[in-house]
Amino acid sequence: MKFITFAVGGTTRLGVLQGDAVVPVIGDIQAIIAGGPAALAEIEAQVAAGSAAAVPLADVDVLAPIERPLRNIFCVGKNYYDHAIEFHSSGFDASAGKDAQPEFPIIFTKASTTVAAPGSVIPGHLDPTASVDYEGELAVVIGKGGRGIAKAKAMEHVFGYTIVNDVTSRTLQNRHRQWFIGKNLDGFCPMGPTLVTADEVPDVGALQLVTAVNGEVRQNASVSQLIFDIPTIIETISATMTLEPGDIIATGTCAGVGIGFDPPRFLQAGDAVAVTIEPIGVLENSVG
Repeated sequence: MKFITFAVGGTTRLGVLQGDAVVPVIGDIQAIIAGGPAALAEIEAQVAAGSAAAVPLADVDVLAPIERPLRNIFCVGKNYYDHAIEFHSSGFDASAGKDAQPEFPIIFTKASTTVAAPGSVIPGHLDPTASVDYEGELAVVIGKGGRGIAKAKAMEHVFGYTIVNDVTSRTLQNRHRQWFIGKNLDGFCPMGPTLVTADEVPDVGALQLVTAVNGEVRQNASVSQLIFDIPTIIETISATMTLEPGDIIATGTCAGVGIGFDPPRFLQAGDAVAVTIEPIGVLENSVG
């Protein structure tokens, strides 16, 4: 299923996307994630029964599929080979002097207040250094929680997938010698447009991540190019803390970000950024 959170007539609803229409359903996305197979079966029954009339997608305002995550979004840094080299060579890497490719996963977080809807305006004006950059990423949503999850069992804990744009102030990221400040400006994590359940993605490594700025393709890579794959990431995080239903893990970005160019190509007001991963859809936002 493709879950979609949307607003129509001033009311926020949950729905299932079918083609170009949204079938409204009764339920809370966090409760459905935590409810596991039984909760999904209930939603499937609602859709099959036709208990609510479908609404044209064009008639609704699409929101982030999880508007306010219960915890910070977990993120993985330097997790595509080419991007690790690109970032290391950019002059913005605060870990300069170390190897370009990390030996172990680099984990940081983005606050829930960074989450923004598809179609919303990325508030680039909040960055006092005017060094706003894009990072298209596949995000994993945890279903069954747990601690000490082994790689061999990790995918059993995945509820589904969405897209995030890990928008970043590069100068703040470098200035503070860590990544939290530069990545946590309000509205710096557009998410969506859908949350696709894991059964819709039989081979996550086959997914293709494409990011375009003003129609120009900047990023284009297969998820199979991750340095640390999804099972490794889940094992790493859960080794020291309990993952909970609804936790979101952004798996990292590929080469082609703004600082990979000489000179850097930072986002400007009026730019349009579109991140595409099918079957999740297209996450598109303008810059303000």
